[in-house]
Amino acid sequence: MQHKYLPLIIAAALSAMSVGAQASGYRFGSQSVSGQGTADSNAAEANDASTIFYNPAGLSRLDGLQITAGATVVVPHSTFTDSGSTRFTGTPTGGTAANDYVPSSVTAPSFYLSKKLNDKWTVGVGMFVPYGTKINYGSEWTGRYALSDVKLESITLNPSASFKLDEHHAFGFGIDAEFMKASLGQAVDVPGSIAALRGTPQAAALAQQIGLLGGDPRLLATAKDAHGSNDGKDWGWGFNLGYMFTLDKDTRFGLSYRSSISHKLRGSTVWDFSNVTTSPIVNGVLAKTSNKANSAALVELRTPETLSANVFHQFDAKWAGMADVTFVRHNRMGDLDIQFPGTSEGAEVIRQQWKNTVRVSLGGNYAYNENVTLRAGIAYDESPVKNAELTHPALPDSDRMQYSIGANWKLDARSSIDLAYSFLDFKDASMNYTNKCNPLMTTCTGNGETTRGTYKTHLSLIGIAYNYKF
Repeated sequence: MQHKYLPLIIAAALSAMSVGAQASGYRFGSQSVSGQGTADSNAAEANDASTIFYNPAGLSRLDGLQITAGATVVVPHSTFTDSGSTRFTGTPTGGTAANDYVPSSVTAPSFYLSKKLNDKWTVGVGMFVPYGTKINYGSEWTGRYALSDVKLESITLNPSASFKLDEHHAFGFGIDAEFMKASLGQAVDVPGSIAALRGTPQAAALAQQIGLLGGDPRLLATAKDAHGSNDGKDWGWGFNLGYMFTLDKDTRFGLSYRSSISHKLRGSTVWDFSNVTTSPIVNGVLAKTSNKANSAALVELRTPETLSANVFHQFDAKWAGMADVTFVRHNRMGDLDIQFPGTSEGAEVIRQQWKNTVRVSLGGNYAYNENVTLRAGIAYDESPVKNAELTHPALPDSDRMQYSIGANWKLDARSSIDLAYSFLDFKDASMNYTNKCNPLMTTCTGNGETTRGTYKTHLSLIGIAYNYKF
C-alpha cells in the first residue's frame, strides 16, 4: 500500500461511524475532538479545519490542503425513579421500572476539509452530527403512555469559504444542508378508556357491537395496551457566518452565527391493536372505535439558531487561553405537533415551550514539548426545559457542567492525532408532565397521562481524530 493514500483511508474509516446522541436540547455535544478537549472554548483558535463548524472565518488561518476526521463515543448513564405516574382516570399506570433505557454507547463522526486557494480565499467542507437522541424505555414501563421509544438522527453537510480582507479582518460564510430522521412510539391506554366508559351508554354499545360480530365482550376486562408509532424524515437548508479580528500574532476575537433550519418531517403513523386481547374481533372493534387509523405523519419544526463570541490569547511559548459564550435561541422549538394528514384525527401535541439558553466555556492549551500539546476546559450549559411540568420523557434535560481534557500528538510534520475526554454532570431533572388530551376526546390525540419522577444523568465523551496536511 502506498503511504500517500493512508490519510484518506483513515479519514474514511472514522467518518463511517454514525449514530445520534444528545447534549443541550437535542444538539449533539461535540462536533470536533480538538474543540472537545477545551470544552468547545477554542472557536477563536482556528487551528484545524474544524473551524468550519465554530467560525468559518478561521479558514483564513489554514495553509494548503488539510483534513480532520474524527469520532466521538458517548457513554451515557441515566436512571429514572417514578413518583406516582397516573392514567387520565387518575389511577396508577402500573408497569415496570425504567431500566437500561439509554444505549451503552453511541458514536458520531465529524469530517472537515480545507483548501487555501490564494492569499485571500480559503474554501472547505464539513460533515458533522448536529442533533440526536436515542431512548428506549420499552412497552411496559410506568411512563409508556407518554413515550416508549424515540430516536432522532441527523447529519449536516457544510460547504464554507473565508475571505481575508487584511492582516486583521477575515470573514466567513457557509451553507448548511441538514438531513433529519426521527421515530417515536408510545402505548395507547385502552384499559383506561374501557374503565372510564364503564356503566355508560357508550360501553353498552361497544359490547353490543362486539357481540353482533361474534366476539366475546367479556374480553374487554382483559384488554391490554395498544401501540402507536410515527416516523418522518426531511432535508432542510440554512447558513452560517463568521468574523475574526486578529489584534496581533497572539490575540484573536471571533463572532459567529448559525441560522435556524425549517424541517417538515414526513412519514407514516401506524396504530397496532393486534395484541390488546386474544380476539381479533374485539381488537378490530376497539381499533375502529378509537378514532385512530394508519396514515401519513407530519411534524413541522425549526431548529434553534446560535450566536457565539469568543477569544484566544497566546500568553507565551507554552500557555494559551480561550473562552466562548454562545447564545442559543431554543424558543424556536415550541410545541411539537404530530399531525395525521388525510384523517379527521386531531394532532398529538408534545408540549415543550423551550426557553433561550447561554453556554459559557473556558479553556487552555499547554505545549508540553514540540510534539505534544495538552488541553483542558470547563463549561456551563443551560437546559432549554423550563420546569418539571414541561419535562417530557423524550428529553429529560437539565443544566449541566462539562469538564474536559485533551491532547494533540504530532506524528510527523504533516499528521497528528487529537484525543479528548469529557465528563458531563447533569442536575437532577424532575418530571411532572401531563398530556392535555385523553383517549376519549375526538379533537386531539393523546393518552391524558401524567408522568412523574426524577432523572439522574451523567455521561462521558471519548473523542479521537486524525489530522493531515497535504
